[in-house]
Amino acid sequence: MKYFLAIAREGQVTRAAKQLNMEQPPLSRQLKLMEEELGVRLFDRTSKRLKLTEAGELLRQRTEILLAQFEETLKEVKETEEGVRGVLSLGAVVSCISLLPNRIELFRETYPQVTFKILEGDHIYLGELLQKRVIELVVARLPFEAMTHPDRCEVLPLPSDPYVAVIPSSWTSHYEGRQSIPMKDLAGFPFLTLKTDKTTRMHEQVMNECRRHGFEPNIICECSSVAIIMSLVASGIGATIFPKSVMSSFPGSVVTMLDIEDADFQSEVGIVWLKDHYLSKSAKRFIDSFKH
Repeated sequence: MKYFLAIAREGQVTRAAKQLNMEQPPLSRQLKLMEEELGVRLFDRTSKRLKLTEAGELLRQRTEILLAQFEETLKEVKETEEGVRGVLSLGAVVSCISLLPNRIELFRETYPQVTFKILEGDHIYLGELLQKRVIELVVARLPFEAMTHPDRCEVLPLPSDPYVAVIPSSWTSHYEGRQSIPMKDLAGFPFLTLKTDKTTRMHEQVMNECRRHGFEPNIICECSSVAIIMSLVASGIGATIFPKSVMSSFPGSVVTMLDIEDADFQSEVGIVWLKDHYLSKSAKRFIDSFKH
């Protein structure tokens, strides 16, 4: 099954053999024996690249699941005799990275033998990694807009995150000494918004709140990167509305954060994982750490 999956991923026996650190002839024989045993053709060989047949694609999908379950079983067996240790792989959407540093620092004080692998991306990308078991957990804005069916996910909601206005410090003479700004003042600002092609929930929340106050924001830039938007705001290009927690990732930044006086809208946040799948001890403890 591992041999077959390597060939399916590489699309060529030669490259698959190299990836598996073996010679090409025995790998070709294994593929031939597999097709003979199953009585089906798994690949079309009409071009330089091997292309999966319909039967081959079905086997690839099931093989990925079975091998993932096999690896999870081995981990579970090993962990019955071990403490909390190893690598905890998790994903975080770009606007939630700021929620992790303090939590990881506290977690490692209790579990120093756990190390972290963190992948960043939008809901769709992280949902695919979750499905393939590349990561165990995702810290995300809710609802989780992945292709994974919502019924297949468990969610631990975290405290709501209020939205704030973020404007260039060079614009703030009018707001000097103030901690807040009315929503209508944002109507005249060039506006930057966080949005990807497939995940739009936060963008829609902000747009709807602007419309509720009677204006359509003057959007001059849509961007999928929090860091880029913050850089543009710091340069005086425009203003934005972000969840308040995002600002903790930019200490000393040349931007000004102001509460919004007449808008009480929140961004919901949570930890997401797959139901009915094995979770490592470190993943379970990490989830528990958010409950206290």
